[in-house]
Amino acid sequence: MASFLEDDDPNGEDDGEFLTGRLLVAMPGIDDPRFERTVLYLCAHDEEQAMGVAVNRPVEGLTVFELLERLGVKSDIQAPGDLVLLGGPIERERGFVLHTDDFNSPDSTLPVADGVGLTATRDVLDAMASALKRPRKAVLALGYAGWGPGQLEQELRDNIWLICDADEGLLFDEDHEHKWTRALAKLGITADHLSATAGRA
Repeated sequence: MASFLEDDDPNGEDDGEFLTGRLLVAMPGIDDPRFERTVLYLCAHDEEQAMGVAVNRPVEGLTVFELLERLGVKSDIQAPGDLVLLGGPIERERGFVLHTDDFNSPDSTLPVADGVGLTATRDVLDAMASALKRPRKAVLALGYAGWGPGQLEQELRDNIWLICDADEGLLFDEDHEHKWTRALAKLGITADHLSATAGRA
């Protein structure tokens, strides 16, 4: 993950083609069941790589504060029932916190887009358990999705993903079951109008 936390252009606007800060919405019929009905937030995208975190795949029965307790992070607030998310198939033992920019770790937070950052170090876990330091909104995901040079671009050409603008609701609210259809609706699309084979190369 270190390579994704370097001081690259946080807006992904080097040449207008990069999608940092946008959502990828899986097309129906995607060949990889790990990404079926997935909404992914792209945290980094350039000519060498892309990295994203799924924002709608909860780990059933595992709350954020249960995980923090397992990790030895002491909380001084009443634990909400936010579920841990499965961010992707890579480094699934590692936590990645997507959060509003009222939290910032100068040495480790990656600014993704206006108002949103990504932090993968212990200090953000401590902040989530603190009444004074907690970000206004945050999700904790285990693992991430990654692409090498040209891989994401090829998947986009193959119509595996749709591109959608992000908003706080799609990123942070707890209605994970409907985020996929809500993202499609934001694009003016309903699932039954999409071909079930659209995601096949």
